[in-house]
Amino acid sequence: MSKQYLTTYTIDNAHDTDIFSLAVTSSQILSASGSSSIKVHSTTKADYPLGQIVTPAHKLGCHHVVTSKDGKKAASIGFGGEAIIWSAASDEQWTEEDGERGGLTAACGVDANRAGEMWAIALSADGRHLASTSSDGRLNVWDTSDARAKSHEYETKGSFGMCIDLSVDGLHTATGHENGGVYIFNNSSGRMLHSLPALIQPVRAVAFSPGGKLLAAAGDARVIALYDVGSGEQIGNLTGHGAWIVSLDWSDTGEFLLSGAFDGKAKVWSIDLRTCVATHTETDKTLWSVKWLPKTGRNESFAVGGANGSISIYREAAGG
Repeated sequence: MSKQYLTTYTIDNAHDTDIFSLAVTSSQILSASGSSSIKVHSTTKADYPLGQIVTPAHKLGCHHVVTSKDGKKAASIGFGGEAIIWSAASDEQWTEEDGERGGLTAACGVDANRAGEMWAIALSADGRHLASTSSDGRLNVWDTSDARAKSHEYETKGSFGMCIDLSVDGLHTATGHENGGVYIFNNSSGRMLHSLPALIQPVRAVAFSPGGKLLAAAGDARVIALYDVGSGEQIGNLTGHGAWIVSLDWSDTGEFLLSGAFDGKAKVWSIDLRTCVATHTETDKTLWSVKWLPKTGRNESFAVGGANGSISIYREAAGG
């Protein structure tokens, strides 16, 4: 089985520096980079026009931006250590929820002067909770309402938390770490559910399937490990990347997994067949972020961004 995806549009020089993170809503792509602005492009028109430049978002640049599944909230983390929650108005323009820059960080009692106090982040589907890792292996879950209360705090083995994800149903949080550790936490009990078989090398991406039954994890080992969330058993490996894997994203149906790598290659994997069904070499530079776009017709599409500063959109060929 193979699938064909065609480049439908490239937003050249979307940023002047590396694009480190992409986030999507039903009608927008948000992109974050080493520059101070977050840019918002519309996905409702064929030329993906720039709809908003959120500036200044992070003075030293931004390494993570995420959106809630309902598209009403976003969160971003800057290289200066500040965290910001954003809200989308009815006109789809994004504004900061807090009154002053980095207000979320201050309200949560996080030391904004220590870059790495909050590193990787994930928002719950409804945007009510923000999960974050830290450079010393801690995991915190915050209430994003006015209270800004910490709802959960977890400890791991002290290794840098490089990536994080929340299941769509909000029941579980997963983290991947520099020492190769992968952990799943139960948000109802507030306890660690599984310490998963390690990938040995740094884990740079974790992602729950839409149904929350599977977890994908990948990184410097160049292998995507698939785990059963209920049992913690490793049920498969997806092999074929020749470089570090730095980004993962599931399709809405959970049938396919998208991955991006350090060598500029993006791959689409069939979960049923446990095999790669499409490979695209966007560039010879790192693809820091890959994201499926919400399906609007019969064919799927995805966006990729990375070290070349551009965003490319791929769409499944008719009959693919």
